[in-house]
Amino acid sequence: MVHSTSRVLIEGVALMSSRRSRLVAFLAFLLVCQALAQSGFDLELDRIKRATVFIYQTKGLGDDHVITCVSAGTLISADGLIITNAHGVVASEQCDGDSLIIALNVDLSEPPIPKYRAEIARADSSLDVALLRISRELDGRLIAQGGLPILPFVNVGDSELVAIDDNLIVAGYPDLGNRPVAIALGTVTAFIAEPASRSPSWFKTRAEIPGTMSGGGAYDRAGQLIGIPTSAPLHGPVGAANCLFIDDTNRDGLINNSDSCVPTGDFISTIRPISLAQSLIRGARLGLDIDMQSNEPDAAPSNPPQVSRLFFAPSLQGDMPATVVGSMPANTRSLYLFFDYDNMTAETVYEMRVTLDGVPNTVFSLPPVRWSGGRRGLWYIGGREQAWANGAYEFTLLIDGANAGSQQIIVGGGAANTGQFSDIVFGTLDRDGALVGNGLILPLGSIAYARFLYANMPAGTQWSAIWYFAGAEVARTNDTWRADRHGASVISLAPANGLLPGQYRLELYIEGALSATSDFVVAGQQGAPLPDLFRNLRYAAADTPGAALRAQAASSFPASVNALHALFDWQQIALGTPWTLRWLVDDQAFFQSTQPWTREENGRDFIISIVNPPEGNYRLQLLVNNLPLVETAATVGIGQLPIDRLAELQGLILSGRVIDAANGNGIPSVTIVLIGEAYAAAEFEWTQEQVVALATSDRNGDFQFDRPLAFDTPYSVVIEADGYIPHAADLFRFSADQPYVDITIEMVRG
Repeated sequence: MVHSTSRVLIEGVALMSSRRSRLVAFLAFLLVCQALAQSGFDLELDRIKRATVFIYQTKGLGDDHVITCVSAGTLISADGLIITNAHGVVASEQCDGDSLIIALNVDLSEPPIPKYRAEIARADSSLDVALLRISRELDGRLIAQGGLPILPFVNVGDSELVAIDDNLIVAGYPDLGNRPVAIALGTVTAFIAEPASRSPSWFKTRAEIPGTMSGGGAYDRAGQLIGIPTSAPLHGPVGAANCLFIDDTNRDGLINNSDSCVPTGDFISTIRPISLAQSLIRGARLGLDIDMQSNEPDAAPSNPPQVSRLFFAPSLQGDMPATVVGSMPANTRSLYLFFDYDNMTAETVYEMRVTLDGVPNTVFSLPPVRWSGGRRGLWYIGGREQAWANGAYEFTLLIDGANAGSQQIIVGGGAANTGQFSDIVFGTLDRDGALVGNGLILPLGSIAYARFLYANMPAGTQWSAIWYFAGAEVARTNDTWRADRHGASVISLAPANGLLPGQYRLELYIEGALSATSDFVVAGQQGAPLPDLFRNLRYAAADTPGAALRAQAASSFPASVNALHALFDWQQIALGTPWTLRWLVDDQAFFQSTQPWTREENGRDFIISIVNPPEGNYRLQLLVNNLPLVETAATVGIGQLPIDRLAELQGLILSGRVIDAANGNGIPSVTIVLIGEAYAAAEFEWTQEQVVALATSDRNGDFQFDRPLAFDTPYSVVIEADGYIPHAADLFRFSADQPYVDITIEMVRG
């Protein structure tokens, strides 16, 4: 059964090309009919299903193609923009295909039919999100601009409004495209936070979501897309159970485990909030392509991924632990597991399994997902504003399916009345001896200071402070406590050769147990109020990045500019220092990238380019440790971004069903014709100038017009079917408060 799907996919190139050619003859037509808008869940559910697509990643093998990976996806604009998971479409060791084929729901009671090919418009492997754009017919012919029919799509909602116990609708496919689009219902059970975002990084749900639904859509009750169900299939020997062997890829005449498999993954309980993908969506809709000419790729790690130094914190200070704890009191509502990591990549699959008193706890566990961080650093996973029941918890981290480390904590009982350090902040001292700075980045100098709070510290308590630079210990203090029981203290690091650029860490211990820790970066020269790290940030217009080096810097450019380039110089940035580039248009981010610094320590003319930028107000920000250090703005054209007409449809999408008035059964092959306002229905003669649009019902009687109908425009309509009395009517209008209308047309036998 599955193998036949692969054959149908390839043979369908010729089959669907033939159908497409027949449809082209009707593209000058559309429809309209009496429209009684139906509100409610059923209407939204039908629209959601029609906007859900099945994605095949394929690879050429001789004269044939084989399926390498599969995903669900969701149309989010009428011109063929699709959002899905990155791991199923971006070429990788596991998914090594070179083509993407999009299958649409022609009949909601049937499996999807391959119709088009797509290309990757934008992708972020760390978020495991990709935007695809339909670009070719199934046989490979390029689709001319405006030549794609208006496709059904859903509206992108606001995942920031989602709350615990909210209902969810998840759309996708229950297998490898052999069955119709399916719906899973569930509720939001938990939020999980990681450093990848300021808001929840994941929603958890108990909905029964098959692995093949990964990349589909999660919706609120209003039918708004608020997330992407996500699960990363394991690869290698551990992940063999998550793959299906469907093609004879080694051409030995057999289909077995010697062939390449199609990864499917286990059941999904995690959803990536759509808010994390907003900049990707915005960039893809605007067609903005970013090229970072001066950045050198980071070489792949030679050693396997690993984690170390697992500990718990009850709250965050930025992305750092506020303090370190070994137990928590009853009624705990905030808890985070921290750990160091190394040798991670975007293809690494990690998982967290949580048990409570030895019993698996699915609410706070994270099933296998793609790694969202960088190569190395400090990570956390946890959440707040959620009740943690009393008991003994064990957190186990798995990397690529193998146990990488675990840590335990007890929740319940009274609050511990023991010594504690917390809230480490780094800076320099002013002339009055007060700590100044941003707490995250220090300029090069001779001394680094750290202030921290302490509580319940009796005199004579043994404590120590250990400083690290680039992962190696550089200073240690062992002492007995002589200050008050409660208060704040300041300590310092003064290396003999001064502070070198790079990453530093401070660990504070009480009686040999870690009590507080935090990281900071040293980079750039002394500045006010921020370190002078990035300088001479400017814009230039030129056809190539090389020409931009010689172009005159400016802040205003004509609408006809071919490429907009941003350039900057830098000083005292150590290799591997994480930094962030964020680009906004009209105050909305459309590109953001965080990566380790791979250039020399000092240099000039780092170049980032946008080809064919649309008119708008642009602003580029450069950040370290999430702290904006410099930014500058430029205007292209009149400084106003064009209206995204294909994301917010400027017209009505009309669909419905034609039924027999006597028995309620759907009627196939009914022709519904919309006539221009210059003609009445009685004058209709099937001429090109009369017909505005046309639709034909499928075998179940369902239909949908493939392009929008203008609002507040009078139409006439003619409906014809063999064996039934024709319908004809004039002067139908649609108002802008009805962007989607679903109608039922009853036909009487003649």
